[in-house]
Amino acid sequence: MRTSTVFGLLFAAFASVTTAASAQPGRGPSPVAKNMQALPVDPAPSYVRKDAPTDPIILKLWEEGMQRSHAGSLAQALLDSVGPRLTGSPNMNRAQDWLLATYKQFGVSARKEQYGTWNSWKRGAAFAQLTAPRVKALEINMLSWSGNTAGKWTEGDVVIVKPYQSPEEFAAWLPSVKGKILLASAPRLTCRPASQMAEFAMPSTQASLDSMQRDLSATYQGVTQRVPTFYRDVKAAGAVAVFESNYSQYPGVNKIFGSPRNAALPTFDVGCEDYGMLFRLAQNKQGPKVRVMAESEALGDKPVFNVIAEIKGATKPDEYVALSAHFDSWEGHSGATDNATGSITMMEALRILHAVYPKPSRTILVGHWSGEEQGLNGSGSFTADHPEVIKGLQFAFNQDNGTGRVVSTGPGLHPENGPRLAQYMGQMPSQLTQYIRLSGPSGIGSGSDDASFRCWGAPAVGLGALNWDYSNSTWHTNRDAFDKIIVDDLKHNATLTAMFVYLASEDAEKSSRVLVDPIPGGRPGQVITVPSCAKPQRDATQYRR
Repeated sequence: MRTSTVFGLLFAAFASVTTAASAQPGRGPSPVAKNMQALPVDPAPSYVRKDAPTDPIILKLWEEGMQRSHAGSLAQALLDSVGPRLTGSPNMNRAQDWLLATYKQFGVSARKEQYGTWNSWKRGAAFAQLTAPRVKALEINMLSWSGNTAGKWTEGDVVIVKPYQSPEEFAAWLPSVKGKILLASAPRLTCRPASQMAEFAMPSTQASLDSMQRDLSATYQGVTQRVPTFYRDVKAAGAVAVFESNYSQYPGVNKIFGSPRNAALPTFDVGCEDYGMLFRLAQNKQGPKVRVMAESEALGDKPVFNVIAEIKGATKPDEYVALSAHFDSWEGHSGATDNATGSITMMEALRILHAVYPKPSRTILVGHWSGEEQGLNGSGSFTADHPEVIKGLQFAFNQDNGTGRVVSTGPGLHPENGPRLAQYMGQMPSQLTQYIRLSGPSGIGSGSDDASFRCWGAPAVGLGALNWDYSNSTWHTNRDAFDKIIVDDLKHNATLTAMFVYLASEDAEKSSRVLVDPIPGGRPGQVITVPSCAKPQRDATQYRR
């Protein structure tokens, strides 16, 4: 059998696996305390059913979501074939076209809505090689919006950026950068994970390394931002490229960002080990030289869009249940857990609903937001532009923190909605709800798109996922790829979301708008009683990342 055939069969099995426990909805298996975080051992809340659901629509949603899931195949197509989705980039446009085409296959209406413009940038190939004092290919990742080398290999001596403290110091150092590749961040003294250091290092060794690392990091923290025109100035002075390294606590894992500020010259993130090597070579005056090649294209300001999919309400079309997940990503890899998982969860939930319950009472819409990574700009623009949605919103359900199954939710700003969510969960199969713990009210927030609804005082709910060490291993990293997705959990979350949306759509009563008082989350000493919204950035002129 050909290797490709074997792989295809393996993927099919991986993407569509259904456990015995998911075959019939009912009282789920009692968790076994093997993993204290994944499997709760406290008594099940009262909303966890002890018998099978009785609502025939809930049963059909379960069957459609768990037995005929598209979640794995949708994720594979998006992540492997389409790839990362940088705001304003041609690949984001391609991904949004994929959304529209896929919704059309589902029989669901979807559209693009422009909310502004952004710096459009096209990624090409990038390479870097140490040429002296020895030859070695370097592990690099070109940062988003990086400049290019005009299609040529360019070589330069590697030097460490002077940790200047004033514009005058910077100006005095600037002439020395001509023909140089600049190291602009502190290296890690060890690229071993913290778990190994804790297990094996002598306490004195750990203390010494920690102290030296703190001093080194403080010296170079923000060195490229102490002069706002750093990148333009070093480019004008003849620098070849800028290297930095943003280690993320695991070997081989770095966080990859970028900014339109980088457009002046080629800018790279370098793997932890290679960056440390370059820094030591330069520090010890051992003559490091590197040659680089970077292909990219700055395309100027281009329109940016959200994608909105919708099933019109049959009896209450002016009331809404919203599914929310940002679709844009950084480009270190393909943006799997941030936030293709949230996007696929909402997309698959709408597919399930359309297949089972195509005529809901309230209008159901999905917002696939752009510009979240630059400050919630897509969702913030949508809520500002659609006061009718805010006015008629029953609930918004947002997901944006990784691949794990949903284990927490809460009423957000509206305490009276907590019992309502518990009532919804009481109608669902225990296989979905036994892992979920309902929290109390919370503040407006700022880290994801539910904040764009909450800031208007609208009821928005975050669906919190099991951690999977998201912050260190996949969030914004060069390892955020399809293989990090847990397809069973994705199926679980899409089915759960479909049930939440169905029950919210058919609820005879409107959700509460009574705010928690005071609203949690202000600055120390600040009392917030009325939510307010920041103005979204609809172009990149004021973007300061």
